[in-house]
Amino acid sequence: MSMADRVGGINQRLLQILDAGAFKAEPLAEAMKYSVFAGGKRLRPLLLLAACESVSGAYDETALDFACAAELIHTYSLIHDDLPCMDDDDLRRGQPTCHIKYGEALALLAGDALLNKAYEVMAGACVNDPRNGNCARALSFIANAAGAEGMVSGQVLDILNESGAADTGALTRMYELKTGALIQACFAAGAVLGGGDSQTEKEMNALGATLGLAFQIKDDILDVTATTEKLGKPARSDEKNQKTTYVSLLGVEGARDEYRRLSDKTVEVVARIPFKTDTLQSLVFKIIHRDF
Repeated sequence: MSMADRVGGINQRLLQILDAGAFKAEPLAEAMKYSVFAGGKRLRPLLLLAACESVSGAYDETALDFACAAELIHTYSLIHDDLPCMDDDDLRRGQPTCHIKYGEALALLAGDALLNKAYEVMAGACVNDPRNGNCARALSFIANAAGAEGMVSGQVLDILNESGAADTGALTRMYELKTGALIQACFAAGAVLGGGDSQTEKEMNALGATLGLAFQIKDDILDVTATTEKLGKPARSDEKNQKTTYVSLLGVEGARDEYRRLSDKTVEVVARIPFKTDTLQSLVFKIIHRDF
């Protein structure tokens, strides 16, 4: 199956999920779907499905639901990140941000609803799948990554970093939480849903950790080297918000050196994992060499 086919399957299931609710307030459904289908690479669901497939040789409807839940969580985080009280951005994925399109209040509630919908989807998958032990474990990985132990703490550190006082250690910790935690959880959840053992889970966690950090450092580099049209969001927004980044601390070349180091480490970890298919390796290499 091609990557485009996988993305198509994810989008089809996302539409089914968002169309299934008996919404009491139609503008809420519209704002949720606007943000989910405003574009995006579907990186996190693709990684979860690829991790599952690499262990079991295939993925099923349960894994697909977990993958879609990860995308719902990611989209909620983007909506909230763009709000005036956070980064105050007016462009996301090449389109007006949710609060520009629908107002701050509805954008806030759309983000809340997407986060809760993700848990509804994962809980439903656990109820309907006889392997509910694996499902519950996978759910715990993603819940932990999305909450106070992961993304939310990362957001707090991101706000604190606007003072420009962070060093590379503090910045790395923030990236590990805000961006890396959910990516890492997708690797681990996919492996568990595929029936992977504790050693596979450990290796997938290591892979997700290095790739997640590398991904965010590449975002720092692209923020100052790519155009708004290429990024789908305002270029140099980190500079506008006076945020500390790897580029602001190390310069573009220093950030590139650190990115290359992490990319090499990611390739080393990939080489240690015995995959049943090459989907995950191909996806990891594509992410490493991305220019978007």
